[in-house]
Amino acid sequence: MTATVTIRESRPNETGDILALYPQAFPDEELRPAVSALIEGDADVLSLIACDGDTLVAHVLFTFCDVQGDARKDARKDALLAPLGVIPAFQKQGVGTAIVRAALDRLKMSDIGRVFVLGDPNYYGRFGFQPERQVLAPYDIPAEWADAWQSLELSANMPTSAGRLALPDPWMDPALWTA
Repeated sequence: MTATVTIRESRPNETGDILALYPQAFPDEELRPAVSALIEGDADVLSLIACDGDTLVAHVLFTFCDVQGDARKDARKDALLAPLGVIPAFQKQGVGTAIVRAALDRLKMSDIGRVFVLGDPNYYGRFGFQPERQVLAPYDIPAEWADAWQSLELSANMPTSAGRLALPDPWMDPALWTA
């Protein structure tokens, strides 16, 4: 990672810059409606950005969620890591790794017990993510993606649960889970 990149929480006036990043990072996917709804709406999220000087070069979003049907009094909050975007000029330089690690460090200090992600097992495995078999994605994902649905325990002393991940409305589009 370049020495000039700083990581911090995003601010409300930076939504436009965040949304401009995603077509560069994912030219074949349209993530802006979900990202916009999550960071501008009522959803409980952690939104971090990485900047090189005044230029936004990466963004990661964690949406706080629950496991559907978990009625235990000690039920914990979980989070979904999605999306993570880095502009092409800063990819493969450690910026994505640094912003995810910074976010995970923040989540470890909160009451978040587990983080879920649907992504490349080789990439997310470096953080300790493992294939998830107890908690299902909000929609059935293709069988060939089974190992891409992963989780990371942040608090070993919290009980785990089984069920289906319950997320805010912006994530409840089946196309986001099967495209």
